[in-house]
Amino acid sequence: MEVILTDDVPNLGEMGEVVDVAAGYGRNYLIPQGLAEPATQGKKKQIAHRKREISRKREEQREEAQAVLDDLEGISISVPERVAEGDSLYGSVSARDIADVLADQDYDVEHRDVMLDSPIGELGIYKVPIKLASGIFADIRVWVVAM
Repeated sequence: MEVILTDDVPNLGEMGEVVDVAAGYGRNYLIPQGLAEPATQGKKKQIAHRKREISRKREEQREEAQAVLDDLEGISISVPERVAEGDSLYGSVSARDIADVLADQDYDVEHRDVMLDSPIGELGIYKVPIKLASGIFADIRVWVVAM
């Protein structure tokens, strides 16, 4: 199934690209999440004309990201969690938890932009990159502390 990406998708492509994906992945994930739209012949022709618009939008995103980067770079947040024996957590700290704490501090970050390899399962200090735009990342410090 061919789709046109309406947003950057990690390990797949950037906004405006026509990519071939599995039919289920396209129908059940990319299209409902607003990350892609079906690539019909008409839309393929339109995308050629929209390349300027897409590059302008990408440039606007980069400018906004640079402004946010100065504010977000190097901040520290604390995430309190319940602790079991040996400093391990009962649950884990996910990208959504980090995004929620950032939202409480008036930073508008979506959970899918928090580049966490795996959920955090122990107390400590972690360096977590936040994707602001294509190729622009801000590193924050996350303190996982006992509740």
